[in-house]
This record gives sequence, structure tokens and C-alpha cells, in this order.
Amino acid sequence: MDLNYHHLRYFQTVAHEGNLTRAAGRLNVSQSAVSSQIRALEDRLGLALFERRGRMLHLTEAGRIALDHADAIFATGRELVATLQQSGRQRQALRVGALATLSRNFQLAFLRPVLGRPDVEVILRSGSAAELFNALAAHHLDLVLTNRPPAADALTSFVVQRLAEQTVSLIGVPDLCPPGVPLAQRLAETALILPTPESGVRVGFDALVGRLGVRPQIAAEVDDMAMMRLLAREGVGLAVLPPIVVRDELASGVLTESEHLPNLTEAFYGVTTERRFPNPLLADLLREAG
Repeated sequence: MDLNYHHLRYFQTVAHEGNLTRAAGRLNVSQSAVSSQIRALEDRLGLALFERRGRMLHLTEAGRIALDHADAIFATGRELVATLQQSGRQRQALRVGALATLSRNFQLAFLRPVLGRPDVEVILRSGSAAELFNALAAHHLDLVLTNRPPAADALTSFVVQRLAEQTVSLIGVPDLCPPGVPLAQRLAETALILPTPESGVRVGFDALVGRLGVRPQIAAEVDDMAMMRLLAREGVGLAVLPPIVVRDELASGVLTESEHLPNLTEAFYGVTTERRFPNPLLADLLREAG
């Protein structure tokens, strides 16, 4: 049996409103009529599209996919009416969340295979780890990029994949990077811009200076790689960073990589959830990154 687009329109309205009463008012029909249309669509698809939490309706994974298609179908219909001809293919949405402090250069490198594709629309959202993982669990995101993977427990279905591992170096303006200075001396005598203590890089750095018997001069502790980059450019100190974060500055000579820090790396992760209907764009993207 063909899909009933009348049912689909009611579903789309409820999904965007998140509430049967508001949807019924917008559609100018009774709440029971809206409920029956939604049930008919769920029966046709054989899947639940909503789950109720208090008075609000939240999309299931199948509901999120159905909404993507519903939005695309009705957008194409509006375009047909307006222009009487369809231009190009419908774009497939890829919703990616990235930790607000994550390297922009890494994000760009990861997404480059799909950027500019005529059949793909990339929706990129930044935020805190809690915000992003909650959005991922609620099917509002397909993937979260992070350097801090979520803690695993029996109640979560997060799937963590290591995407890349970058070396970490001392990086600063050329005046702060004279050649021939031993590492221990450089760490002891030059002001440093460090990540905050809870980061994996900082833990590794603290272990390194402990082995060397060095007490570093800390000019700044920063949890944002973009801010570390700016402080390094200002000559505040030598930044402990993966070179990818300041790739353009290194290429132009604004900053110099003084030296690689031994046995110190930063890992980048892609986090997804176990889904019956994963976004088909993800498999190739994660495979290429891996």
C-alpha cells in the first residue's frame, strides 16, 4: 500500500510542535483526529515514531528519519509549485556535533570528504560534552566529534571510534623558539600555555615534566584550542598543542614548532549510538577517517 501523505503531514506537524494540542490547533482539527492519523502512519510503517515523556512527545530513531524525509518531501513539493521544475537532487542531512573546544582544523579535515557535495547538507553544532551526548542519545545528532570520549556504562549505547592521533609539540612565535636549547631547560625557562588539568594532554605533560624534574612556568591554562592558538600568536608563551591546530600559522611562519614532546599525543574520537537505521553517510566518512 502506498504511503498516505496526509498522514505524513500530520506527523510532520506534531514532530515540529512536540505536542498534540499545539499541532491540532495549527492544523485546525481535533486532537483525536491527529492521534488517529499518527497511529495510522505508525501502523503503515510498522514502527513507533514517538515516545511520550510527560506531556511532550519525543521522536524515536525511526521518527527522526521519518521527519527528515517528510521535510524533504514537502520542501520539494513547495519548490515544484514555485518553479514547476526541480533543480538538483535532494540533499541528505548529516548532523554532526563537535566539542566547542575541539580543533577547527581537525573538524574541517574530518568533514572534507562530504563538504561541497551536491547531495549532502552538513549541519554542524558545537557545545559542551553533556549537551552533545544528550543530543546524540535523543537522535538529534548522527555523530559527535570529541577528544574526550564518554564514560561507558550499562545504560548507554555510545559507540566510540578513534579517528586520529596527533603528536603534541611546543609551539610559539619564532623569538621564543631559539634552536639548540635542551628540552628540560626550555620547559623550565620559557612561559608555557597549557591545557587545563582535566585534559588527557595535560595529564601526559605533567608526567613528562615530572620525569624531567622540571617545574614549568605556567603563563595560562586554557580549555579551548582556539584560544591557545591566539595566545601563542600573541607571544604569551609556548603552547602545548598538536600542530594541526595551528597548521596555517606554521605554514606561514607566524608560529614555529620548537620541538615534539616525546610520548605525548592527543586522540580524536567519533561517537555514535547503536541504531537500527544509521545515517548512510557515516559509514564511509568514519571508514575514510579511520
